[in-house]
Amino acid sequence: MTGFVIAMVAFAISLSKSRRIESLEDSVARTNAISPAARLGGTATLEQATVSTAVNDGDERGAGRRAGNIGMSLTWLSTILLGASILCRGFSAHRLPWGNMYEFSLAAGFAISISYCVLSVTRDLRWLGLFIVVPVLLDLGIATTVLYTDSEDLVPALHSYWLAIHVTAATVCVGAFSVGAALSALYLVAERAESRILAGQEVGRIGELAKRLPSADRLDLMAYRIHAFMFPLWTFAVISGAIWAEAAWGRYWGLDPKESWAFITWVIYAAYLHARVTVGWRGRKAAYIALAGITAILVNYFVVNILIPGLHSYSGVK
Repeated sequence: MTGFVIAMVAFAISLSKSRRIESLEDSVARTNAISPAARLGGTATLEQATVSTAVNDGDERGAGRRAGNIGMSLTWLSTILLGASILCRGFSAHRLPWGNMYEFSLAAGFAISISYCVLSVTRDLRWLGLFIVVPVLLDLGIATTVLYTDSEDLVPALHSYWLAIHVTAATVCVGAFSVGAALSALYLVAERAESRILAGQEVGRIGELAKRLPSADRLDLMAYRIHAFMFPLWTFAVISGAIWAEAAWGRYWGLDPKESWAFITWVIYAAYLHARVTVGWRGRKAAYIALAGITAILVNYFVVNILIPGLHSYSGVK
């Protein structure tokens, strides 16, 4: 957590000194020059950088780039340490280390940070680092202060090889969907600033943040690609959970709150993908659906696990 805190500060410094390679005004002009039909095909690309941390147009890089590099390095280091802590927990408990909410929270934080690190290998995402590290810190803070549980044996229902299959798939999806949600939220910021420019209005403070982000089109495309790539895995996680339920309780599906919320979450992300290719529902409306999806995951995790009794009531929280 110390490493993530320092990374957060470094990313904040880097973001404050970054700027768009393309101005907000140029981005609006370019977007307006693209026909709606062409935009449905996804004209934005991810190959070239859209945000620079250079303090000038030459090769010399300033404090923003150095801070971004420090933040990125510390994020990698902290992610590795977090992964090591999960392994140590498994060795301590002599089982797979995701049998209660504390352990799953560690795994979820690791999934979020490793998803960001892997994505950053092929493109410069230092501008996104602050919006990834903060949720990871909140997750780890809640895990260590509220959800901590000593190493104990699994409840009988979890003694299955499906624990490795189902929970691993769900954890990977939570990590990727969290990154997608961050991109969708930033899309709303960039889109609002660009809409104000198009309407001839002052962008205000929201424009200051938008100037440090890629264009709304690119943020929308990045979020869509992550959600589209991970949705089949989320579908597999729901199906594998049903198979596990049949092995543990003798039925594939019931009205258990956690199962119901898992299905609701699946429906929301299916609606997002449908909205993303439907005229009139792309962009802002689709971003709202993506944020509804991550909200459903959080409700399922915190509210259902802790407050609503059911067959999945093994959070470990005393």
